Amino acid sequence: MVLQQDFVTQVNQTDKLLLITIVVGFLLWQNFCYNKTMIAMETIEKLSKESLPTLTVLAGEDLGQYSQAKETFLKQIGFDPSDLTYSYFDMSETTYQEAELDLESMPFFADEKVVIFDHFADMTTAKKSYLDDKELKRLERYLQSPVETTRLVLMASGKLDGKRRLVKLLKRDALVLETSPLKDAELKTYFQKKAHQEGLIFDTGVFEELLIKSNFDFSDVQKNMAFLKGYKVEGNISSKDIAEAIPKSLQDNIFDMTQLLLRGDINGVRELVHDLRLQGEDDIKLIAVMLGQFRTYLQVKLLSAQGKSEQQIVVSLSDYLGRKVNPYQIRYALRDSRPLSIEFLKTSIKSLIETDYQIKTGTYDKEYLFDLALLKIGSHR
Repeated sequence: MVLQQDFVTQVNQTDKLLLITIVVGFLLWQNFCYNKTMIAMETIEKLSKESLPTLTVLAGEDLGQYSQAKETFLKQIGFDPSDLTYSYFDMSETTYQEAELDLESMPFFADEKVVIFDHFADMTTAKKSYLDDKELKRLERYLQSPVETTRLVLMASGKLDGKRRLVKLLKRDALVLETSPLKDAELKTYFQKKAHQEGLIFDTGVFEELLIKSNFDFSDVQKNMAFLKGYKVEGNISSKDIAEAIPKSLQDNIFDMTQLLLRGDINGVRELVHDLRLQGEDDIKLIAVMLGQFRTYLQVKLLSAQGKSEQQIVVSLSDYLGRKVNPYQIRYALRDSRPLSIEFLKTSIKSLIETDYQIKTGTYDKEYLFDLALLKIGSHR
């Protein structure tokens, strides 16, 4: 009996150690993934002209993040077009021969100089090439034996083409800063740190509202945080602050239109549609956004009616759509669709699809058809 108890104790201790090992391993892996993704922006924020290596590459397929990274990079190294210790070349407009002459010459006004090749698409997967084969070979030779007093910076939006010999040399010898698209959790973590640095404090759940409002887009989150910082001088940021400080997106306006329809406020709907048309929004685009919202509402309503939890709905929709669905969007869709019946959503979707078809086949004037569809949807509330 004692032996049996000792055996059970040993098994339990082994299980605990195994569980602890798994948890620690997962946390380390998660931290590694975050650091690997975020290393570009965080490294740039620590750079200076003095700390620049001989070769630096800045690229990225996430255009919003790349634009911010580029702006921050130039600021960190103190770039000034009038400063003769910097040489800037837009490779989409400059011949390589001209840029090469500056690259290989010794600095005149200081011990070191910085040479920037901007829009250098030759290192990306873009189907553009500003250098011919001979020029590329000359640049490759330079990379293998760069001038010690020159700091070369290559910049281009887009994904680095790892198959090119040029890129292989750069990845081997240069500081490579590549802004890859961030996962939702990584985006959230990064901007939570930024908000803390900026002294922005959010009420519970409000930071998630900011991310949803910004469509989890890097540049939009950054822009909207700037709006909030200017709007809220002191105190916590609330849902009301989000609504008042951040300009409404098309999705926000479509949501407001839906609420007006449900309340039977047809005049309010007409005024909103009129304003959107004045802003240049096309009726077909308005229909597409409405369809997207109503389909999401219908999907979550149907899955919720099957007894699925919020997390299960996220998994089911991710499998169905073939892409990772944002959990926060599902949470808000469940909340916003609560007053809507499944029958109403089905009828509305059918009406919008028919209207879209009639507009594209030229049955009647598109503004008339869209206004008619809104009246039909309003009458089914």
